[in-house]
Amino acid sequence: MKSNIKRLIAFSLVIAAALHFSLAHAGEGVFGWIYTLDLQPKEKWEFEQRLQLNQQQAAGTFEQWTARTELEYGLTNDLQIAGYINSGYTNANQNYTNPEACGESPTCTGGYGVPSSHNPESAYAKGGVEGASLEAIYRITNPVTSPVGVGLYLEPTWGRNKDEIEARLLLQSNFIDDRLILAGNVVAANERLKFIENGNVPESMLDFLVGASYRFAPKWSAGIEARFHNDYSELNLRNQVQRATFLGPNIHYAAKDWWITGAWRYQLKGGNCMNGGEAECSNARVWDSHTVNEYIVKVGFPLN
Repeated sequence: MKSNIKRLIAFSLVIAAALHFSLAHAGEGVFGWIYTLDLQPKEKWEFEQRLQLNQQQAAGTFEQWTARTELEYGLTNDLQIAGYINSGYTNANQNYTNPEACGESPTCTGGYGVPSSHNPESAYAKGGVEGASLEAIYRITNPVTSPVGVGLYLEPTWGRNKDEIEARLLLQSNFIDDRLILAGNVVAANERLKFIENGNVPESMLDFLVGASYRFAPKWSAGIEARFHNDYSELNLRNQVQRATFLGPNIHYAAKDWWITGAWRYQLKGGNCMNGGEAECSNARVWDSHTVNEYIVKVGFPLN
């Protein structure tokens, strides 16, 4: 198990180091999960590597590593496109408390990424290439020249565990000579889950992401970001079954020819489940695909 995690981390670092080429700051991501309107200029490329760990569920052991390898390109100064290769690793053991899956046992192995055909009494550990994503961001107004920057985002994903189409409304305002950035994303997605028996199970979600980042030194920024998450058991935001809130800090460093961002989100108590999803909640938190802690590290290198 540990060797598989080490290979995933090493793969991310090797790919990142191999593409360490050049010299700009455009497109750097000061937030962990919030998209901003700092896009690649026309005909400019950037490589970005992300590594995320979701850790700790209601019981037992749960670790889910996700690596996203991305190449961005500025079609125009206001239109950026990108492609991702997604890979991951899931390690779960007696992490699940849903009685529909566990029966008379108080815990079993299950939840997001664990196939429903897997024996719930035994541990599960597997990784590999998950799939691919495409991305387009169009900037309607620029926060550098307008009081409020507005943009639109679209990302289709094809994967082993799920297919998804995600849309975002991007909002951003800059203050104090662009040292303070306030940003928000409204995120809506339709998904079809594949790891469940009789796959292509429909779901949807609606998120509100908000955050602030302040450049407190020439190369350093830090801030906070929050996620207000809503899950639905049908497509197009029908039949809400989960609600949860996450909050945590971020920190960002930008050198001449590369940048790195780290962030942590903690699931606050007070989450709840409803409309048939009650079994996914315990200890005032929401489970299934969610954890107590979410960590992310992103590194980017402009290529020209």
